[in-house]
Parts: sequence; structure tokens; C-alpha cells
Amino acid sequence: MDVTAERTAEPGEAARKKTVVFDYGFGNVRSAERALLRAGADVEITRDYEAAMSADGLLVPGVGAFAACMEGLRSARGDWIIERRLAGGRPVLGICVGMQILFARGVEHGVEAEGMGEWPGTVGPLKADADHAVPHMGWNTVTPAEGSRLFEGLAPDDRYYFVHSYAVHDWELTVTNPAMPPPLVSWAEHGAPFVAAVENGPLWATQFHPEKSGDCGARLLANWVASL
Repeated sequence: MDVTAERTAEPGEAARKKTVVFDYGFGNVRSAERALLRAGADVEITRDYEAAMSADGLLVPGVGAFAACMEGLRSARGDWIIERRLAGGRPVLGICVGMQILFARGVEHGVEAEGMGEWPGTVGPLKADADHAVPHMGWNTVTPAEGSRLFEGLAPDDRYYFVHSYAVHDWELTVTNPAMPPPLVSWAEHGAPFVAAVENGPLWATQFHPEKSGDCGARLLANWVASL
């Protein structure tokens, strides 16, 4: 599918950033498209290699099971595209399972699947209790990392929309090179703390759905678009 939503900048107006929502069969691409348009970007929904590589920003959505999403991503050569974009310092944003597959592996119902391995760590079942139902479905606050650009201008009590049964509970990446800024990891809690967002060079990701998070999600996506 190749769908473009684009307009020409008016005289004196800055050119709108070109973004691609990667369409590999796992994700609500229409919601992502509308949210990016609201954030001020031109948007194309596609799996085309050239379009995905040349865009200012690539958004990778994801819904469903970890293993199925990885299989779909590989079938569309999305893993290859992500790796090459990141190697060239070109921004990528993963959302929900589109974030989870960036980690080394996922374990669902006792079945282990290999992820992209951009970050070490395992996506596993939420550590819920009697007071926290699974799936975690609804609005939740996030504790942003200090210095976060993704959450710039957003308040600590702002809420974001989550729908998931699995998460990363331990951040395992250690940066020892003083010339490299450490990743910024933001957290949320549902029975236990889990990774809610990551900003790591050109690779950013959220466990929640900014495209379904109202004004707060719109501001967050606008922050990403402004960083492109």
C-alpha cells in the first residue's frame, strides 16, 4: 500500500518533514497517519524501500504478538530498512509492539522469539497483581527521563494510552564510551515498573500509543517531528 498525504509549503513557511508509516501488516497505520499530519508532517503509508529510506522519519507501528510482528517485519524487509537507517543516523520511532521488537527477544506463552536486538533485554509478561489487571488497557502516567526531548512541554500528570500484556522490566544497555550520550529511558508502572519510552540517538520508541493519546500524544509526536 502506498498512500501519501502531502501538501506544498506556503511561501515563507518551513518545509514539512517527510515521514513514512511503515506498512508491514501489523499496526493501525491510519491512526498513525492522522496523528503525524496533526503533528505537522507530510505522511506516506508504504513498505517501499526507497521511500522508507529517504524519509526524514520512519514510524514503525505494531500490534499483536511479538513473534508474528517480527515475522511480518522481516517479510517486508523492515528489519533491514531499520538497521540501515540507524547506521546512517536517520530517525526511527517504534510504537507499542513496534518498540518491543527492537529488543533482543520476546517471550510470550513460554515461546521465545528473536527481536531486532537494537537493545539488549527481554519483553515478558507484565508483572501485574490483584490490583492491576492484564492486559494493561487505558490511561497511565509516565515518568520521563531527565532531559527528555520526547516529553518536552508535557506535565508529569499527563496520561497516555496503553494496550499491552507484555513489557520490558529491566533496562540492560550500559554505555561505557564517555563520548556517547546514554539512552534516556522513561518509565511507567502497572503492578511493577516497566519501560514506557526510550530515546537513544536516532532510535526512539514508546510502549504506549501516542496516536491514541489525545493532545498529549499529539504534542509528543510533534516533538519527534521537530527533532527530524
